[in-house]
Amino acid sequence: MSLEFSAEAQKKIAALCERYPTKQPVVMAALHLAQKEHGHLSDDALRLVAATLELPYAHVYGVATFYTMYRREPAGKTTIRMCTNISCMLRGGYDVLAEFEKRLGVKKGGTTADKSLHLVEEECIAACANAPCAVVGTKYYLDLTPDQVQGIVDELKANPHPESEVV
Repeated sequence: MSLEFSAEAQKKIAALCERYPTKQPVVMAALHLAQKEHGHLSDDALRLVAATLELPYAHVYGVATFYTMYRREPAGKTTIRMCTNISCMLRGGYDVLAEFEKRLGVKKGGTTADKSLHLVEEECIAACANAPCAVVGTKYYLDLTPDQVQGIVDELKANPHPESEVV
């Protein structure tokens, strides 16, 4: 295994491990840290998490492949998660997704040529009251219309890691 966690990530994981009676509850946080530091969750990254938490690789692999927020393949630096679940679908979510595809020049699941933006169709981002919606990192874009997409794309190109806020 050639990958390692940074000293900062190791401290975060150690602190989390102290909060729980077992290390299993720390898997998701450790996977997020591994993905943040290594870009995606390769087999080596999963082995790193498993070894760090002294858990079976199969358990870590199962968690990483169950949740859609974990990437097993390289993708753009910033991921746009566009919800198309029932509330978003009924209020035009697919129209907004199509506009993202048009503006980015990629289909859902794709990454822009400059590797800056990655577009994902998400099952649910838990903001149904303000459908259709998308999330980038921890920033939510609510009550979206296709007309707003170009502004969001421009914003993300200028600031690829928006702070937590609701728009």
